[in-house]
Amino acid sequence: MYPSAIAALLCPVCAESFCAESFRTQGPEHSPASAGTAAGSPALVCASGHTFDVAKQGYVNFLTGAGTSFLPDTAGMVAAREEFLSTGAYRPLADALATLVASKVSAGDLVLDAGTGTGYYLSAIQRAADVTSIGLDISKFALRRAARANPETVNLVWDVWRPLPIAANAVRAVVVIFAPRNAAEFARVLGPNSVLLVVTPLPGHLAEIADEAGLLGVQPDKQEALESSLAEFFTPVSHQNVEYYLLLGREDVARAAMMGPAGHHLDPEVLRARVAFLPEQTTVAAKFRISAFSALPAAHRQ
Repeated sequence: MYPSAIAALLCPVCAESFCAESFRTQGPEHSPASAGTAAGSPALVCASGHTFDVAKQGYVNFLTGAGTSFLPDTAGMVAAREEFLSTGAYRPLADALATLVASKVSAGDLVLDAGTGTGYYLSAIQRAADVTSIGLDISKFALRRAARANPETVNLVWDVWRPLPIAANAVRAVVVIFAPRNAAEFARVLGPNSVLLVVTPLPGHLAEIADEAGLLGVQPDKQEALESSLAEFFTPVSHQNVEYYLLLGREDVARAAMMGPAGHHLDPEVLRARVAFLPEQTTVAAKFRISAFSALPAAHRQ
């Protein structure tokens, strides 16, 4: 894990900071937060001594108290996403986003991927730009894969609707790809000359398979709703559409359905039966928008 990314963290218990040396191997004595952990396991330790063990897969669980009321992506949903993305189906989107981030940051800047999932898009960003990074997600199943894909990233289990465990003004770019958006917290952690990049589907995205796959529709006024939801803290700067066609087999259609929000409600067996009636391959439109926002000065916020 990069020391500069660790230094940007705030303890979710006491809001104290971590120093680079806090990522260490525990000795025989532990704080209460690490009770039951075998000696010799790596951990993050804040200035007050609160300890957060690094899972063997490489991520850290920062959730405390009641955790989160939101449904994390399941193991099946995460597996479907990784299998689908491994085909390169969304590689044009990943490349476009990475190129845009690279144009907005400098070497060593901190990028926050809020809703990092399997780390697929953050991997593309790190190939394009020499940045440090923090990835947040509420799914342990997703973060196991994200930590493998991006081992130098600080990957944290966290609910983005809670105050982010990151210092104010510490981040140069926040990227949010098909994930929730906590505008107030994003504005707090972003520093001067920073950018918020939000990826959303455009109307018509995967429309050719929406009925058979049980996909959720894209609202026609999605851009207006996005800008309205951020308006108290951000102003729109630009947007870039990424549109192309995919040739998807039946299994890919099923994976596309299972990997998104609809996956929480779909029965895999029922889904397979439905997509069995599709042609062996279906031409499908992939339509995305990358929207860039800058944070409003505090005096101009509503």
